Amino acid sequence: MIARALRRLLSHQTCSRLRFHYPPPFRIPSVQLRRYQEHNRPQLQREDAHDPDFWQQRSDILPPDKAEEFAKYPMVNANMLRSRRDRPRKVKMLARDFIEDSLYNPHYGYFSKQVVIFNPGEPFKFNDIRDNLDFMSLLGRRYTEFEDALDEKALNDARQLWHTPTELFRPYYGEAIARYLVTNYMLAHHPFHDLIIYELGAGNGTLMLNILDYIRDIHPEIYERTQFKVIEISSALAGRQAAQLTSSASSRGHATHVEIINKSIFNWDIYVGAPCYFLALEVFDNFAHDAIRYHPFTEEAHQGMMLIDQYGDFYEFYTKQIDPVADRYLRTRHAAHRRPFQHPLSGNRFLRTLKSKLPFAPNLTVPEYIPTRLMQFFETLKEFFPQHQLVTSDFNDLPERISGFGSPVVQTRFRRRTIPVTTPYVQQGYFDILFPVDFAVMEDVYQAITGKLTRVMSHEEFLKRWAYVEETKTMSGENPMLSWYKNASVMLGVN
Repeated sequence: MIARALRRLLSHQTCSRLRFHYPPPFRIPSVQLRRYQEHNRPQLQREDAHDPDFWQQRSDILPPDKAEEFAKYPMVNANMLRSRRDRPRKVKMLARDFIEDSLYNPHYGYFSKQVVIFNPGEPFKFNDIRDNLDFMSLLGRRYTEFEDALDEKALNDARQLWHTPTELFRPYYGEAIARYLVTNYMLAHHPFHDLIIYELGAGNGTLMLNILDYIRDIHPEIYERTQFKVIEISSALAGRQAAQLTSSASSRGHATHVEIINKSIFNWDIYVGAPCYFLALEVFDNFAHDAIRYHPFTEEAHQGMMLIDQYGDFYEFYTKQIDPVADRYLRTRHAAHRRPFQHPLSGNRFLRTLKSKLPFAPNLTVPEYIPTRLMQFFETLKEFFPQHQLVTSDFNDLPERISGFGSPVVQTRFRRRTIPVTTPYVQQGYFDILFPVDFAVMEDVYQAITGKLTRVMSHEEFLKRWAYVEETKTMSGENPMLSWYKNASVMLGVN
């Protein structure tokens, strides 16, 4: 049964969270999209023979003609699919809606049904650990013990397990963020306003507890004025966070300071006029993106769409009709960016045109994945949280990404092995789709939308400023909290 399920997962001409998995992943060969050659292959598919607005990207294995279905199937979006318990068929949707549905659908989405966040148990005593290698060995043993305990309760070959720095470096990582919050609150808002903290996507609730523990123990007078509000789209994770508040006498004391709101931030409709801090740690990487390809000669943009046929198979189409959200992002980025950024048209135009005329050359450029959902998040902050101060951390780069600019890592886990694949268009709910964040572009777009100032720094630089780094130093002098997550950055709002 399990083997048959895995074969089904990998049967969609595809072959996904690079959080740190055991053992190292193996790679499935990629399938490159190619241009149709009229003299020996079926005609490049369009909605009709004379309409150039719709392009079906073809692969080496030449899927069947789906232009007729593309014209006939209804257009849906992720919100329309939230009430569905079964994965959709005989529909078409934008790439961002397919990705969002895959990750967040309440009935079969990755974060709703599949995710387990690693809990290492007792905090690591870093001062008693020999060095980085010793820490990795100890972490590996705890990973195995954690998953063995889960398997004793219910064996699950397809369990999606990953961890965050909050869990690995508990409580020191959370205390560093708490110091930053308290210091800035005392400088900017105390005693005129309460300390109001929003956390988007709180995982197991560990960061919430670490921050509240620190404020209660070190700043009891501020703790009395602290409100911590979690915005969590996953009902399963929201339940886990609520359970954390009742797991011990210490955590139960925080109950009157915490509110868990089981809701998507993109459906937020409550105006918050008071000053507040908005935490978004390792959240942006799972925001849905749109796929954009460009004509190599005219440089005209085409937006990616996904068709799902009656058998549940996926076919990728591109249209010149850019939807208002993607168009708004492209216009905002063009107007706001202060620094050059990489995209499919950034190379030499003459060489690009020449390459496009070679036999078997792609009919469009490689895709660019644009963070349209991230832009909408910034718009939500501007509209409903006008006095917010953003605190965010995420990956600025990821290894083993799929082809394209701003492209994600797409991977699943089977029998404790990580399986990376080469497309985001995979069986919904079983694959993590994890995008790197271009902090230079993100900072410019955020400032243009909200009018607020920011500063960006490395993950290590932030922790050196706000953590007691001696607490996570090993006997050799190595410090895993500083040396790990070298590919992460932090962006902070400036009052």
